[in-house]
Amino acid sequence: MALSASQHVDLLDTAIQALLEGGASSYSIGNRSVTKHDIAKLYEERRYWASMVERENGGSIRIAKMGRQR
Repeated sequence: MALSASQHVDLLDTAIQALLEGGASSYSIGNRSVTKHDIAKLYEERRYWASMVERENGGSIRIAKMGRQR
């Protein structure tokens, strides 16, 4: 079964919290390096899923007008 948008947000919050509390995000052994989580990517994913939650809950869509001011 697929996760809901709010479940994604909850999982991302847990991952972010673990990193903020000192969990290792990467480590190296010899000349090999492993990155488990990139906090910037986690925040990016969280923003995306939070916007999906807002959309599911009837949140408004904001449209920015681009171009030169006259």
